[in-house]
Amino acid sequence: MFRRLIRTSNNLKLKHKLLISYVLVVMIPVLIIGLAVTGYFRKQALDNAIGQTINNVEKVKSQTATLLRVPTDISNILMFNNELKEIVNKRYQSVVELTSAYLAYKDFQEYKRLYREVAGIRFYSTNPTLINNLEFIPVDEQTQESYWYQKALGTTSIGWFYIPDKGDNPVHKLSLVRKVPFAEYRTEGVLMIVINQDELNGLLRQEPFETLITDEQGYVVAAKNTDLVGKTLDELDFGVDLQNQAKGTIEADFQGEPSNIVIDEISPGSSMNSLKIISVFATKNIVKDANTISMIGMLFITLVLVIALLLVYIISFLTSNRLLRLSKHLNKLALGDLNVTSRIDGNDEIGQLSRQFNYMVKSINELMTQVVEATEQNNQLEIAQKEIKLKMMASQINPHFLFNALESIRMKAHIKGEAEIANIVRLLGKLMRKSLEIGSGKTTFRAELEMVRSYLEIQKFRYGDRLAFQIHIDSEVEKIYIPPLIIQPLVENAIVHGLENKEGTVRVNINIRLVEDVVQVRVDDDGAGITPERLAEVMQFICGPEEQEKSRIGMRNVHQRLTLTYGEPYGLQIKSVYGEGTEVSFTLPAGGDQHV
Repeated sequence: MFRRLIRTSNNLKLKHKLLISYVLVVMIPVLIIGLAVTGYFRKQALDNAIGQTINNVEKVKSQTATLLRVPTDISNILMFNNELKEIVNKRYQSVVELTSAYLAYKDFQEYKRLYREVAGIRFYSTNPTLINNLEFIPVDEQTQESYWYQKALGTTSIGWFYIPDKGDNPVHKLSLVRKVPFAEYRTEGVLMIVINQDELNGLLRQEPFETLITDEQGYVVAAKNTDLVGKTLDELDFGVDLQNQAKGTIEADFQGEPSNIVIDEISPGSSMNSLKIISVFATKNIVKDANTISMIGMLFITLVLVIALLLVYIISFLTSNRLLRLSKHLNKLALGDLNVTSRIDGNDEIGQLSRQFNYMVKSINELMTQVVEATEQNNQLEIAQKEIKLKMMASQINPHFLFNALESIRMKAHIKGEAEIANIVRLLGKLMRKSLEIGSGKTTFRAELEMVRSYLEIQKFRYGDRLAFQIHIDSEVEKIYIPPLIIQPLVENAIVHGLENKEGTVRVNINIRLVEDVVQVRVDDDGAGITPERLAEVMQFICGPEEQEKSRIGMRNVHQRLTLTYGEPYGLQIKSVYGEGTEVSFTLPAGGDQHV
């Protein structure tokens, strides 16, 4: 798939590649980001409006609770008012006696005068001798069947209801309704404290959005728009059942417009029911500014993208045109026209290519002249090299001549009883034959140690008792392939630098062991040793790039062949104590080469 895409891209013209790249890399991402930012601003505006509304609702909730605490406290006082108990339970014999009792009781009017939150106080009683004076009201059949009256008689808790009376003395306000029992008279009545509508509406007048307070029946008891007071939630066309809606924020269509509605509840102390606080704001009004800013931003982005697209098109056209001219010059050169000249101006990459094209044409002409001259010189040199090769071949000595000569010397010594000399000559011949047989291939540990042993025997002949050696190799290791001549140079180094610089006997030990999956090779001697400074120089040399120290060429060669064959961890390791001896070791992977 990726290769197919690359082939398709390679088949497109540069102009089209630039335009497609601009659309994919710039235009589409910028439009996506613009839409995302627009959505983000819109969401932020809504979240801010919802947060503000929730705070406002909390404020209204707190203020309403403070307002309702006044009638609650008044009802608590009147519950134990003896004068009230006497006036509603006494059986009056005449209208004059009743009128005197009414005139003597001033508490209801006093509370109304002292507290602006209270619009009026009423007491509903079943005493048949009472007459309705808008404060003490005998209970009639319509009152007994009313929802609020039945709810009040059912509990001693406080109830908050909007009273939609249709009688002669309508209330049409939020009222505190509470049963007042008189145990000693075995009677009861219902106290009603009417809340001042202006005070309730005043709590909502400063709200930025439409805010309502409703009772449990869905009646609007207060509203920023006072025309809504007395209506039910069903009449207001919210599109959802707010009466049974839990606290929180919902989306709905209010009066045909998408809106967000924040709902909360307030439950005054000792109340049997609660009031709902509903705040509504149209989504369109909230996101209007955000949409305007986003629209302006999108128009600006679109304008910038169009201008950029036009610039990309112009640049791609000019670039393609110059490349096309350069391509025509290349075609002429490919057809053999070596006099073509490119005249594309500019200091950009295409201008540089044009100048380099001219340099290339000039270089080709010069190279062609040089090739003709070099061909003639090479022909003459080849003839001379053939003549030298013939002379060198004529002067070569056949290696078999050396072996035959050494064999003749050995036989002569043997005939004359010089067995030791004969043996040394045999070892020398064997060592030379092995050295000449070594090519660029591999050998085994066994074959390598045969050469080492021959070398040590020859050196033993030279130094006598001053040299002692010991060779140990595990049987599992003998047939493992290794690069040739990696042990003999180490042994030679031990003898040359260990024995020749120290008096007395020097012992050279060669140990080859198999430890787990690694072959450990160690050549140690108890010779002269090396100082720390000299050891640092030796390690730097054998690991360095140039052969500057002729006496350590063999060590350096072994180290480099080991690291090239097996990797850096498998190079030479040298330990030495000056005056005590030197140890040279390396390791090889046992499975790195095949066995014989």
